[in-house]
Amino acid sequence: MAGNATTRFSNVSLLSVASVLPSRVTTSDDIEDRLTDALARLRLKPGLLRRVAGVNERRNWAPGESSDEATITAGTKALAEAGVAAGEVGLLINTSVTRKHLEPSVAVRLHHGLGLPTSAINFDVANACLGFVNGMSLAAGMIESGQIRYAIVVNGEDADEIQVNTINRLVNSNADRDGFMSEFASLTLGSGSAAAVLGRTDEHPEGHRLLGGVTRAATQFHELCVGSVDGMFTDAKALLKGGLNLVVSAWKEAAPEWKWSGMDRYITHQVSSVHTTSIVKAAKLDPERVPVTYDRYGNVGPASIPITLAEQQSSLKRGDRVLLMGVGSGLNTAMMELAW
Repeated sequence: MAGNATTRFSNVSLLSVASVLPSRVTTSDDIEDRLTDALARLRLKPGLLRRVAGVNERRNWAPGESSDEATITAGTKALAEAGVAAGEVGLLINTSVTRKHLEPSVAVRLHHGLGLPTSAINFDVANACLGFVNGMSLAAGMIESGQIRYAIVVNGEDADEIQVNTINRLVNSNADRDGFMSEFASLTLGSGSAAAVLGRTDEHPEGHRLLGGVTRAATQFHELCVGSVDGMFTDAKALLKGGLNLVVSAWKEAAPEWKWSGMDRYITHQVSSVHTTSIVKAAKLDPERVPVTYDRYGNVGPASIPITLAEQQSSLKRGDRVLLMGVGSGLNTAMMELAW
């Protein structure tokens, strides 16, 4: 059965959003230098990552840095900017794809690192690149119900291991061009951390209201992008087609009720130039209102949306309408409107 799931909020606001980026810059030329033998064997021209994905560089954690510690730093920064004490937080949702082990949850380490009270609920939510938006929606529902006053949604990604494993495999294998391109997406990934604090609108009139949004699933495509720390394998053409159809169908159904064609800013999940351009054209968006960070940071998974929003917040003014838009492997899409 086709159709969007719609959610509306009346008393929830985004109080702050903050990000922390790794200090180590890895250029696409650096990665292609390590792939020299594979590129030569497959007769692929240098500059492939820039030409195909528009990714010039991405960030990786340097020695002494980690995604967990950076996420704690981002969370501490977000709480300070929101004017919310750690002891007031009732919920922490970690939305990271990256995890060092299956259990315990990543959230428990972050809960401890942020100094949250024993009464603060904490857990992980994993939904590929949609995790952060899903986490915000879950937190908003709990605030709206009166269960909690404040929530912090966090994310920390580390792309280093998957990229090292992918490069080593491509260099040492006899993969053909199709095999190489099935792992291409892994080479566009980047690392970074972000955090957002949510609270009640009636207690924080200075905040940015979460109005709600829509979600839609196309889970028949659950095998188009499958990844682990060993590698991410993608049917890029089918994934783009399926994702684009999913976004457009959700957009069209939402249009009469939500009227998103005139937003002041569209904060999209940062995949590549191809994906961004395709969504802009399909939804007939003004490209000047669609900021990009993939060229500098690559695809930082669920952290892409809050990192991009954190960069844009200084240029947003009171009353601006902001739409968060994302597609996650599986496939799922979510769109959430903020009244800045």
